[in-house]
Amino acid sequence: MAIVRMTLGQASALPLNDELEQLKAMQDDNIDYSDIPPLSDEQIAQFKPIKKQVTMRLDSDVLAWLKKDGKGYQTKANRLLRMLMLQDMQKV
Repeated sequence: MAIVRMTLGQASALPLNDELEQLKAMQDDNIDYSDIPPLSDEQIAQFKPIKKQVTMRLDSDVLAWLKKDGKGYQTKANRLLRMLMLQDMQKV
């Protein structure tokens, strides 16, 4: 097998760019996903939710309580808020 060398300009002129442009222009409904196996419930359960950084004001005693066990107070606050959210969602 021979090694082919080319400049960046030559590489960008390859047909691949045309194919990529066609893919970009393609509607989502026209994409064939049939070769992608479905995910099991176990696999989906392993995904981590996306975290978003926020700033919030807490009462000083609430913050002290969250921090009393040391590192991990933000995770603890998130876990507590998630429990409340799930309880609230079950009411509906």
